[in-house]
Formats: sequence, structure tokens, C-alpha cells
Amino acid sequence: MRRKKSAHNICYTYPMKAEDAKRQFLEYIEIERGRAVKTVENYDRYLSRYFEQMGVKGIGDISEQNVREFRLWLNRQKGSGSDSMKRRTQNYYMIALRAFLKFLRKRDIEAISPEKIELAKLPERQLDLITSAELERLLRAPLDAFAKETDEYKKIAYLRDAAILELLFSTGLRVSELCALNSDIDLSRDEMSVRGKGEKVRVVFLSPAAKNAVRDYLKARKDMEEALFVDGRQDAPHRITPRDVQRHLKTYVARAGITSVVTPHTLRHAFATDLLSNGADIRSVQQLLGHASINTTQIYTHITDSHLREIHKKFHGKNRE
Repeated sequence: MRRKKSAHNICYTYPMKAEDAKRQFLEYIEIERGRAVKTVENYDRYLSRYFEQMGVKGIGDISEQNVREFRLWLNRQKGSGSDSMKRRTQNYYMIALRAFLKFLRKRDIEAISPEKIELAKLPERQLDLITSAELERLLRAPLDAFAKETDEYKKIAYLRDAAILELLFSTGLRVSELCALNSDIDLSRDEMSVRGKGEKVRVVFLSPAAKNAVRDYLKARKDMEEALFVDGRQDAPHRITPRDVQRHLKTYVARAGITSVVTPHTLRHAFATDLLSNGADIRSVQQLLGHASINTTQIYTHITDSHLREIHKKFHGKNRE
């Protein structure tokens, strides 16, 4: 170990292996930063691919030059179909590398500055939106099926799906957050706490329709599982997964006659756009969605554009002949 002095501080240069530093970094983001296991796995994969492709053995091997070469290599990799890897996916690698470099600086391990890592500019994100009429048909679809069903087990499944759709639209929950809910939900209250990304807890609110739908489903259930929503065979239920929710949703989208792509996240978008179009401010919507940054919530600002258009039409140029 050698010590390097500067005018402001003393930093240390360690002959540390890149793999050792990566292991410490992954443990740090999991334990101290509270990142989800899936996030840790992704960061591990992104960094490992960079180390392998650029022949990085030690921290000193990380340079602006090979980061640039790695970005060029990523950009030339095949993505879905015949297209190259999406820029958003390429940015995930850079985000992981930048977080790793910030960790090294925090530990006073000499490496290139994380500020040297810039993300590729992305086109404005497109939202998967459905109309109000389509939303109403979608929310009603499980109950329409319930009314025609005679099999008791299938009727319970329809009640479950009605509760899932109403809860997603009422709360703006991510599908992973919904699947993690337990059946000890207090339906005497209009709110509940959920644990979202980064283990952050926020409050979400239940509409009367959502509460009634969940109550009907719980009353009809015969199993003793802890999870709020279960799937699988009647004799072997399991906690519902995001893939299960997407599979069931696809059925109701078809029954509702909706031709556009609809995912569980579409209902989260519908939740946000409903609030904004009815006058909610974007800061409040940010909190309700659990976005860490207001920049993420800005994708919904186009919803307020129609209001601005009406203001311009009503007040602009009234003094002209």
C-alpha cells in the first residue's frame, strides 16, 4: 500500500483485485444500501461482463479508454430481433459501473472518477395507456366472467382477479409490490403501508371499490396461505407471481376487446394519469408512486398539456382586433 497526499485529503492506492472489490461492493449494496437481491444479481452480471470483456484484473485496469471501448462493444451487440442492444440496456451497465466507482471513492480506493461515466441520451419514454372506457371494461371483465361461472373454484379465481385489478388501479402499486402483500390487510382503513424499491416504505390508499373487491375475495377463499393473492391448483396454492398476474391480465384484456398492449404497469400509468388529469400536483403523484426522483414522474407531464392548451386558448390574444 502506498499513500498519496493531496492538498485536500489523503487517499490510498491498494493493489486490490477487481473481483475482491466487486464482492465487497455487492455486499455493501445488499446489506447497507438495502438493494433487492435481483438488483444485486444484475449489478454482478453487468460488472462481470465489463471485467471479462476488457480484461480487468485489478482496480488500476479500469480506465476511461476501456470504458469507452466497452460502450462501443455493447452498442454493437445484438439485441432483440435484428436490432442492436437498446441504449436503455446499455445504460444499465454504465449505472452499475458508476455505482461501483462511487463505492471505491467512498472507501478511498483510487480509481477513475464516477463522474467520467456518462449515460447515453434516451428518447422520451412512451407510455402504454388505455382509454377510460377500456379501463372500465377491463376492471369489469373478471366480474362479468364470475356472473356466468358455475364452478366454485373458478369463481374464486375471478374474484381474486377483480381484486387485483381494482387494487392496482386504486394504489398505483408495482406488480412486485402487489404480489408481496399478505392477507392480514386491514380493510377497516383507507390506507396501508407498502415496502417498495430500495426497501422504502410508503403509504398507498384504497378506494371503496378496491376494498370491497378484496373483501369479497378473502371471504370466498378456502386456503390458509399467508399471501393476499394466491394462484395454482386448489390443493396446492402458492403466492401469486408477477408472471401469473400478467398471464391472467392478458385474458381479461382480450375479453374487454382491448387491442393495445396492456401490462400490470399499464394500470400504474392509469393511476398516475387519472390523478394528474383531475388536478393532482406532480409532487404528490411522485410520492404516491414511490419514485425516488421527480424526473421519473415527469413522463406524465404530457397529461397536463391539455390543461395548458385550454389556458392558452382561453386567455391568449384577447386584446387583438
